[in-house]
Amino acid sequence: MKEYDLISIGSGSAMNIVSVMVQENPQIKVAVIDKDEPGGICLTRGCIPSKMLLYPAELVRTIERSLEFGINADIKKINFRDVMERMRTIIHKDINMIRHGLSQSKNIDYYPAVAEFVSSYTLKVGNETITSKMIFLCTGTKPIIPPIKGLEEVEYLTSDTVLEMNRLPESIAIVGGGYIAAEYGHFFSAMGSKVIIIGRNPQFLKQEEPEVSALAKRELEKHMTILTNHEVRKVEKAPIGKKRLIAVNRGNGEETATTADEILVATGRGPNTDILHPEKAGIETDKKGWIVVDEYLETSQPNIWAFGDANGRHLFKHAANYESTVVYYNAVLKKKIEADYHAIPHAVFTYPEIGGVGLGQKEAIEKYGEEKVLVGMYRYENTAKGEAMGVKDYFVKVIVEKENMKILGAHIIGPHASVLIQEIVNLMYTAEQSARPITHGMHIHPALNEVVERAFRSLVPPEEYHHHIALH
Repeated sequence: MKEYDLISIGSGSAMNIVSVMVQENPQIKVAVIDKDEPGGICLTRGCIPSKMLLYPAELVRTIERSLEFGINADIKKINFRDVMERMRTIIHKDINMIRHGLSQSKNIDYYPAVAEFVSSYTLKVGNETITSKMIFLCTGTKPIIPPIKGLEEVEYLTSDTVLEMNRLPESIAIVGGGYIAAEYGHFFSAMGSKVIIIGRNPQFLKQEEPEVSALAKRELEKHMTILTNHEVRKVEKAPIGKKRLIAVNRGNGEETATTADEILVATGRGPNTDILHPEKAGIETDKKGWIVVDEYLETSQPNIWAFGDANGRHLFKHAANYESTVVYYNAVLKKKIEADYHAIPHAVFTYPEIGGVGLGQKEAIEKYGEEKVLVGMYRYENTAKGEAMGVKDYFVKVIVEKENMKILGAHIIGPHASVLIQEIVNLMYTAEQSARPITHGMHIHPALNEVVERAFRSLVPPEEYHHHIALH
């Protein structure tokens, strides 16, 4: 049996800690285990490859608007294979660099294999049995496949396998109504596919504010069909190599039949813990299979830590990187630092782009009371830069605590939303979390960031906000 100072299951954000530990202690011995290509979900089949596909899609949509500005530009051809190959070439270069680093390190034994617990602090990896008094569980996720009748009898894509495509389908049906479905719907429609998104939730992009979701749906429906409150119940083969999906309207029970060349199942991602057998190590999981951790990100077994997607709290790479810092302080430096999730930002890279952080309006009112909350909203088009860009109806919505201007949440839909939200996110990590630096600070004119400033200068009680929205 081999003994290590640290065992890391996963080679994503855990490497933030491993690299520091190796630098600080040249004698340390670490086992890094990853059954998949090294680099973690984000690099290998998540946020990075998908955004490399979404940028060309953004270019397509931007070029399509050029005539509005007196520029007659035509897209002569989109080479789908080249778009996919560019993404894979860049990703594989990074993967191979990480693989080389792991394989060549004198401090690291790299195991490209499946790991499973055989007892507390002891794992079987391939033909080896290894042990350590400190273990990091960073096991990532896998696509959730819903129990749809006939689905397993036809070929279908997931957010993992879609990256292997070389041929653009004439039509594609996307099962799911969340951010993965929205982003890939945007991508395939921009590339030239006929797209239909079928989501079972009554609200498209249910994690967003209702008015953000409604506008996103309206804008995306210019290029695709989006069905909400529909559940796909059956899939079957159709003539000429196509697939037929039968969806039921959850409101009235009516059936809708859709035929497409390809099916992309984008109903979310779930835990990978089943193959790990954490129960053999006395590690508790919840009913969905996520690893249960305390406020310090320690599992029910002392000095075994779970962070990133493995604990199921926030499935974002930036959240995993933050959690790796928390675990470094707690596991390595032995300082008690609680994980703080009050301001976890996110973005949806569709066209229009969406960015959000903190509480929604309903959550803020439930937590603080309606009389203690103010809501502000400002539209892009009412700024000089927004007018220059010719955008319409996109907006910034902000929510603050009335008494002290503490930022509770912010939600943006429109160009560069993921960039504009960061000004707000940074203030939410200060001691006061106050919006006053935005309202008091000087903003470049005419720049798009003025829309954020003016949203905070437009604060009204929630009732007045709803009246204002209704008028527009």
